[in-house]
Amino acid sequence: MPPLNITKTVAAVSLLLSHSASSAEFEFSGNIGIEDRYFFESGLHTEQLEHSQASLSIEPELYWSWNKGRDNLTFKPYYRIDAEDSERTHADIRELSYIHAADDWEVRAGIRKVFWGVTEFQHLADVINQTDGVENLDGEDKLGQQMLNLSLVKDWGIVDLYVLPGFRERTFSGRESRLRGALLVDEDKISYESGAGDQHVDLAVRWSHSLSNYDIGTYWFHGTNRDPILTSFQEGDNLVLRQYYEQMDQFGLDVQATLGDWLWKFESVYRDSSTEDFWATQAGFEYTYVGIFDSAADLGILVEYSWDSRGEGDVNSTGSSYQNDLFLGSRIAFNDIQSSEVLMGFGTDLDHNAYSFLVEANRRFGDNFKASLDIRFFQSSTPSDQMYSLKNDDYMQLSLEWYF
Repeated sequence: MPPLNITKTVAAVSLLLSHSASSAEFEFSGNIGIEDRYFFESGLHTEQLEHSQASLSIEPELYWSWNKGRDNLTFKPYYRIDAEDSERTHADIRELSYIHAADDWEVRAGIRKVFWGVTEFQHLADVINQTDGVENLDGEDKLGQQMLNLSLVKDWGIVDLYVLPGFRERTFSGRESRLRGALLVDEDKISYESGAGDQHVDLAVRWSHSLSNYDIGTYWFHGTNRDPILTSFQEGDNLVLRQYYEQMDQFGLDVQATLGDWLWKFESVYRDSSTEDFWATQAGFEYTYVGIFDSAADLGILVEYSWDSRGEGDVNSTGSSYQNDLFLGSRIAFNDIQSSEVLMGFGTDLDHNAYSFLVEANRRFGDNFKASLDIRFFQSSTPSDQMYSLKNDDYMQLSLEWYF
């Protein structure tokens, strides 16, 4: 992955520390995790790793606070070493940011992660940070993004203004990796619509507000599209993919309504670029049965539907893999002292025979350990379908994290 240009950020941080009050508070925390994935079948491609994949990750966090808590600095690096997949061995700065809070405004500067959205199975509204594609395939792991953010707190809502200097290219799995596409992405073949390349300054503004039982957010983003257009070309005897990052304007809306035991969720975006413009929507609900079978546990039933006006795409198009898909799920929160929780989900493409199934379960042990179990199954009978390349990648993953 391309290195972050953080020289100026580090210099600014050093200056802030040198002027901080002597009564500053320091905290050091973080987690170290080990995990092992076991794939039930051999990969679709002969060069892919075999059944077992073990890795170690570390994510420490250093936090400084001074001026009665009005000023703080957070540093959160991340590193993973994978025993089988060299592409998955990588490092990143997830956060290196300074925050100053006043009575009705807040300024945040540095490298940060910002999440927008409310739905469970796809995060359409989330646009600020680039996806860390070698971590997992669900798109929930993000790279740190350099930014300057001014947040204004008003009676009629919160307005966030963003200036985003610099761009992070997406990370992709390598030749030996599992959970990868049919064609490899050449990380050296990258082009941009903007003449500024990965130094283009992006802009965003977001308004969010809570009205009674409704949480509403809407935004406009102008800058480099985080989703690259992948086009194939011949490289020696192999057909590979090159990346092209175009400029875009994206408008987004996310709404969540809490009505008794019902949680209604809606996300929609409109994206306009030189190659296409489209609408996409993810919407659904979660209904919670509180205290099932006279116990402390709660059972949630999740239903979501995704639609994309581009229709279905393949490795050589800019379509969507969630163009007409239905997701069903169930969440069990045991509400015990160990914070035990289980999420099960099933997704199906309503246009043809393709589906996925997942189980995510976790439980704390003592005050410092958390164990997690993840199971995923994929099935597709259509070679042009994006999920077809994953049909041999059903896996079970066990992980143990120590929090300090």
